Amino acid sequence: MLKHEKIYVAGHRGLVGSAIVRRLWAEGYDNLVLRTSKDLDLREQGAVREFFQAERPDYVFLAAARVGGILANDRYPADFIYDNLMMEANVVDAAYRSEVKKLLALGSTCIYPRMAPQPLKEEYLLSGPLESTNEWYAVAKIAGIKLCQAYNRQHGCRFIAAMPTNLYGQGDNFDLEKSHVLPAMIRKFHEAKESGLPAVTLWGTGKALREFLHVDDLADACLFLMRNYDETDIVNIGVGKDISIASLAGLVREIIGFDGRIEYDTSKPDGTPRKLVDTTRINGLGWKPRIGLREGIEQTYQWYLGKIGELRGVV
Repeated sequence: MLKHEKIYVAGHRGLVGSAIVRRLWAEGYDNLVLRTSKDLDLREQGAVREFFQAERPDYVFLAAARVGGILANDRYPADFIYDNLMMEANVVDAAYRSEVKKLLALGSTCIYPRMAPQPLKEEYLLSGPLESTNEWYAVAKIAGIKLCQAYNRQHGCRFIAAMPTNLYGQGDNFDLEKSHVLPAMIRKFHEAKESGLPAVTLWGTGKALREFLHVDDLADACLFLMRNYDETDIVNIGVGKDISIASLAGLVREIIGFDGRIEYDTSKPDGTPRKLVDTTRINGLGWKPRIGLREGIEQTYQWYLGKIGELRGVV
């Protein structure tokens, strides 16, 4: 990517998209095309095609998505599958029609089968049943991968797809109904500390294992892949090691300074027992993450403290 070329970041106000924008600006890319969901509804095919024909971006980062944790996936399955299918289909097709040079679509490691061997290799895609608590989102993301591969095969496009592991960091969603586990923990422990509560209750058993990647590391990986990767196979992005939910809760409690108990509601689901990605492919290309988990959580908590009034006003 040349510094003067036009780059469209879809979903630039979200956790991933905003990190990509920050990284692009830091690298000297200033010809960015950005639209809010109010300005451009990516679910509307006509509007998306019109936008691409008018702007004709050279490169596209497809980071727009409807995302959420177990609770949100369970409550809004139609929204998760429909919105994500439509956004992916419209952007990928419009990128082809307007002759975009290269597109990077971001998925999620929830695309892998629930009981796939660990760590998760890219070739495990479609090798078994999905985790039921997020299958609606996963099916849509798998369709997005196949869209990219199909347009490459039929039309010779340079559309690549990357699968980041669980993300966190500046710009995260702290809504307890819609957030993922780490921001939910940060908010719960902070509010329990402020209120003097004796305990914090978390979903599940605490035994599930999860991997966490700071969103700034993901943004770095996205630029790296856009510059260095042109294969049709998907690429995992992760740190290559995981932590139990119970251990994570202990770490978050320590960072926030909450002195109470941690209790578990075992009537609620754990989700996938383990979800650790194999990062051999991207490591072999020359990329590795730089932000450790403790450092990343500390940074995220400080960002949350700075935004807490604003966040409480909208969640």
